[in-house]
Amino acid sequence: MNDTHPTVAVPELMRLLIDQEGLNWEEAWDVTTKTCAYTNHTIMAEALEKWPIDLFSRLLPRIYQIVQEIDRRFLIKVREMYPGNEHKVKKMAILMDGQVRMANMAIIAGFSVNGVAKLHTDILKTQQLRDFYEMMPEKFNNKTNGITQRRFLAHGNPLLADWITDKIGDGWITDLSQIEKLKPYVEDENARREFMQIKYQNKIRLAKYIKEHNGIDVDPRSIFDVQVKRLHEYKRQFLNILHIMYLYNQIKEHPEISFYPRTFIFGAKAAAGYLRAKETIKLINSVADVVNNDRSINGKLKVVFIEDYRVSNAEIIFAAADVSEQISTASKEASGTGNMKFMLNGAPTLGTMDGANVEIVQEVGAENAFIFGLSSEEVINYENNGGYNPQEIYFNDWELKRVVDQLMDGTYAHGDHNMYRNLYNSLLNTQSTDKPDMYFILKDFRSYADAQKRVEEAYRDQQRWSRMAMMQTACCGKFSSDRTIEEYVEDIWHLEKVEVPSGEDE
Repeated sequence: MNDTHPTVAVPELMRLLIDQEGLNWEEAWDVTTKTCAYTNHTIMAEALEKWPIDLFSRLLPRIYQIVQEIDRRFLIKVREMYPGNEHKVKKMAILMDGQVRMANMAIIAGFSVNGVAKLHTDILKTQQLRDFYEMMPEKFNNKTNGITQRRFLAHGNPLLADWITDKIGDGWITDLSQIEKLKPYVEDENARREFMQIKYQNKIRLAKYIKEHNGIDVDPRSIFDVQVKRLHEYKRQFLNILHIMYLYNQIKEHPEISFYPRTFIFGAKAAAGYLRAKETIKLINSVADVVNNDRSINGKLKVVFIEDYRVSNAEIIFAAADVSEQISTASKEASGTGNMKFMLNGAPTLGTMDGANVEIVQEVGAENAFIFGLSSEEVINYENNGGYNPQEIYFNDWELKRVVDQLMDGTYAHGDHNMYRNLYNSLLNTQSTDKPDMYFILKDFRSYADAQKRVEEAYRDQQRWSRMAMMQTACCGKFSSDRTIEEYVEDIWHLEKVEVPSGEDE
């Protein structure tokens, strides 16, 4: 069961076995619990499906009866193991507070429960699913996500793919671990020059795409700083655009300072009803309109929002990226796979120690990444115990205060002082039902800005940067979906391999 979406398969299988096959409850439950396994893809509570009992029971009356019985029998076990602990019963029940909690049902019925990055799985065990882990630790395991090098390198970046094959052969196409054979070439100046020339050609390709689709001229010699992913507050595109507003202020006030030209590229889609995500997209485009049309900054800064972000244009974007923005609030990103696609194509990570970023840094080395911000432990501690006051930061950092105030002064809204009030309130409003700045944007802002300075410093040293970029590709062998699938096969699915004859064999 891939996330909570297919969890109704549990009671449906029970229904088929009992009502159609004539098994008794114990026999059907034995089959079901040997059949179902659950992969959790999100730490965010709101993404774990919960259905109103009223709706569920009316639409699926027989299924609901079975869910009731699964819940009843499970809670008997909970009360036997934890007598008198009704708080635990309330947290672990499937049916509670007028809702059917699908994640709880998936865990109860599944013989395996896995997260998709080591940090994610650890957080599930110690935080979100702690009660279940304490009761049934044998079910829990980790399967770090992967990506396919055949799509995002062989197909998406043919220039680099051919170059790699020329250097180390084509074994990496079906066994990405072989890509580590590139490591000796990292110390070869000619190889690094060739690698960066391929990156430049891919930047020219993306620049042409941007000109055709956005009408914006971008300089392929500038740093292509890229954040492409679903638009969500925890992924903090908002932090990125606030920093761009900050840089724009710096350039305007100090035109004499040395500033390496930057092109900030966004790509994202927002859920249909997600107002704050849509407002963030609006802000990004409003800032782009102002910055891109200000001739006084001499093209030092460009902002691009690529419409209709999807796999076909993602291939062009990943191949051209210099910097991989992976800046989620620590503890919130389950894994991420965009981070792996950027790595595969030679873009160092600018990010928090969150999701699979942790494992990426372990593979490539901390010296080849730009890490900033609160740790997951620090975020969880603030969430559990309080102690964070964003207004304190706001009133004690006048440059940051100015950026936040520009959300309300009409600078990026044609004089409309209310267009970005929701975004402003999300940072500071203590009257809101949400905690102010619940994704720690102001808390991490200075650390992020400092990391961005380190990016510029490193990029100016092309010898250093070319080493960093090549090391990304050379160290990405772990992050193939081939490895991930192999782990599912070995540890969870227990499938027998089928040999498929190649065309040559035939």
